[in-house]
Amino acid sequence: MSYTALYRKFRPERFEDVKGQDHIVTTLKNQIGAERIGHAYLFCGTRGTGKTTIAKIFAKAVNCEHPVDGSPCGECRSCRTIAAGASMNVIEIDAASNNGVDNIREIVDEVSYSPAEGKYKVYIIDEVHMLSIGAFNALLKTLEEPPSYVIFILATTEVHKIPVTILSRCQRYDFKRISIETIAERMRELMDAEGQQVEEKALRYIARAADGSMRDALSLLDQCIAFHYGKTLTYDDALDVLGAVDTEVFSRLLAAVLARNVTDCIRILEEVVMQGRELGQFVSDFTWYLRNLLLMKTSDGEGMEDVIDMSRDNLARLSIEAEQVETDAVIRYIRELSELSGRLRYAAQKRILIEIALIRLCRPQMETDTQSLLDRIRALEQRVEAGISVQPSQPASAGAYGAGSAAGAAAGQEKRPELPRAVPEDVKKIVENWPGIVGQTAMPMKLYLKRARLSLGGDNRLMVVLEDGLASDYFLKQEGNREELEKLLSGFADKKIEVNFQVMKDGRDFEENHVDLTRIIHMNIEEE
Repeated sequence: MSYTALYRKFRPERFEDVKGQDHIVTTLKNQIGAERIGHAYLFCGTRGTGKTTIAKIFAKAVNCEHPVDGSPCGECRSCRTIAAGASMNVIEIDAASNNGVDNIREIVDEVSYSPAEGKYKVYIIDEVHMLSIGAFNALLKTLEEPPSYVIFILATTEVHKIPVTILSRCQRYDFKRISIETIAERMRELMDAEGQQVEEKALRYIARAADGSMRDALSLLDQCIAFHYGKTLTYDDALDVLGAVDTEVFSRLLAAVLARNVTDCIRILEEVVMQGRELGQFVSDFTWYLRNLLLMKTSDGEGMEDVIDMSRDNLARLSIEAEQVETDAVIRYIRELSELSGRLRYAAQKRILIEIALIRLCRPQMETDTQSLLDRIRALEQRVEAGISVQPSQPASAGAYGAGSAAGAAAGQEKRPELPRAVPEDVKKIVENWPGIVGQTAMPMKLYLKRARLSLGGDNRLMVVLEDGLASDYFLKQEGNREELEKLLSGFADKKIEVNFQVMKDGRDFEENHVDLTRIIHMNIEEE
């Protein structure tokens, strides 16, 4: 016998078995008990929330010979026939593949014939928003004044696409997303019935990943059990199957972003990629993690277990992290990652887009909005508190700030390094041919060297002054790159060349503390 998926095997047969839609179940049961049954119903809501299931139960209940408190008994001939899919009184139509005028005209013609047995003929039209305009128009008259023995149940996930003329003729029922607790509880019942051992933490993660859809949750659970069949399904197993990442990784990634350490961010992403995780899910989960952080940051912390859906230990760790980050910064991170999630859906190079986003999170100066500006000011404050001098982007004029500024400018001029008396020939040769040398390198070294500045270091060695960030990390923290550059320069000069590296915060930092060899040698060439 072939295997039956969980969501099909355990499809509810009675109203009492339906979870998470009590407001709709109660209304329909009361209508059946009071015999105030409408002629047209519109079930709308997100996927997997029970629209078709309740439609089938309702069709059985109105034709049941012995209903019990508004629910079908499941034992009479009518209930068994409908459950087996052999009843002529319940007609299911998929509007996605039967959306033409001719298909609806067939229904209109059939409506004139009363049921051979039972009380009602029930037409369940799934994905009704897929009908064409002509098909909707053909359905209008019959939908407004059907025979007393006909009930239409229209189901859709996109109610905004349905004409107003159809909406006004139906009783509308909005199906809510099912809560994480309800989904997890239902899955626990089914796993007990199946005799399958599953960790509670794994069930709650699957329930959250389902995003309010019971059918999606059961499909994901089915997938996880199949991968680890015969064993206890653990939280780590669920992460492996679904391509998800543990919260500890998000904690490390957040710490790297707050430290503005691009290298660590890229390394953590590399770990995620090498583990085979799904990158779209990774971004969604990190956004959810930041959402929890924001809620913890903006609340008093009491009663947040149900809202945030975390254990006490994780809540305690989240509370500590919330103290280390500002609210506007978290909002900026969430905004950036939310926009990224939309782009990833159709992207061919997901990893590159994520790397760019992480760099933007670490480098707020790349953006000009208010939240990024606040992040930049906060970074400057942290540098001042750490005792790191911060140079203004433009020099202040003596006229604007008085004699004190003039004295500061004079002091700055005194700190300027003196010009070297003589530049070694091998260094001069390298500087003169620097563009050609850089052109022989590969990316990303070529990009970083194009932006570098040349000066003289100790013992009249060539000094390459790098931009702070990716360029400095590339040569100073990643092994082999310094040696590769020195080997290239040594081959060009026919002697061993050792390079000193320095890091500049901005262009003014270089001008105040280093001599620009490119400018000096260029001037000498012009004089000759």
